[in-house]
Amino acid sequence: MTKNNLSDIKKPIEKELEEFDKFFGNALKSKVGLVDLIAKYILKQKGKKIRPLLVLLSARTCGQINERSFRGATLVELLHTATLVHDDVVDSADKRRGFPSINAIWKNKISVLMGDYLLARGLMIAVEGDDFDFLKVVTDTVKRMSEGELLQISKTRKLNIDEETYFRIISDKTASLLSSCCEIGAASATSETDGIEAFRNFGHNLGMAFQIRDDILDFVGSSKLFGKSTGRDIKEKKITLPLIYALSKSDKSRKSLILKYIKDGEKNRHITDVIEFVKEQGGISYAENVSVSFAKKAIESISLFPDTDSKRALMNLVDFVIERKN
Repeated sequence: MTKNNLSDIKKPIEKELEEFDKFFGNALKSKVGLVDLIAKYILKQKGKKIRPLLVLLSARTCGQINERSFRGATLVELLHTATLVHDDVVDSADKRRGFPSINAIWKNKISVLMGDYLLARGLMIAVEGDDFDFLKVVTDTVKRMSEGELLQISKTRKLNIDEETYFRIISDKTASLLSSCCEIGAASATSETDGIEAFRNFGHNLGMAFQIRDDILDFVGSSKLFGKSTGRDIKEKKITLPLIYALSKSDKSRKSLILKYIKDGEKNRHITDVIEFVKEQGGISYAENVSVSFAKKAIESISLFPDTDSKRALMNLVDFVIERKN
């Protein structure tokens, strides 16, 4: 199996992912014409399906993929899709996965309502399946994702994010959902609390490594996983781990100058200067080491499970996350 090839990582559950596609498509259907039209548009935008992949691989590693596993995978993918729709409204984004965003076509009001529909649909699937343990996990995740986003916005305005705050933000914004995917997948296949907790920890650590790598790519990548150009975070005044470390190692005058550049936001003409500063101060290598550390913790979390195709796929997914170039 090629470690950094996502199609190879999916191989142990290829048939199940095809079944998931049907399950997800049916979940989106509505008798309201406009909702159904937008749902079909969403289905055309084939993402990488990282979250359903995590649910199903976690279930397979713990036991067997079953109907509950598919409901869990659909729930988290609906939640994820809802957050993307809402994020595009918040960010005034025109594109999503190479397609015009929903708000670019149908405007903000319809986009917000569609996001609400997707979230409600996911919760209804869990209720109809009596998956109340899934609801408990997901409602906490929605709360954390919202808190993380709001914390980042408040800190961005003041440009005073330290490492501890940064880790809290990415734990809530990104890692919480990946953690939920793995926890739900495990819970669909086993009732053993130790096993479920192991997968919750796996997802958390994978999510932390994932986000740190994504933040690194804003300084060194040609294009990011979600189609953002290099320097996008700088333009949005987001202070991430490579920059936090670089600022902590610089003198006051240099730090003041860099923060002044960042305050320029979208008008920033000094992005190259900021990127070079981060590289010079060792911010990239420091963040890479932290990302690898979280990746190792992820692999350790599931070390006691039998060596199966699905477990190897999860371990290769960890490598894919920290090795990706875009």
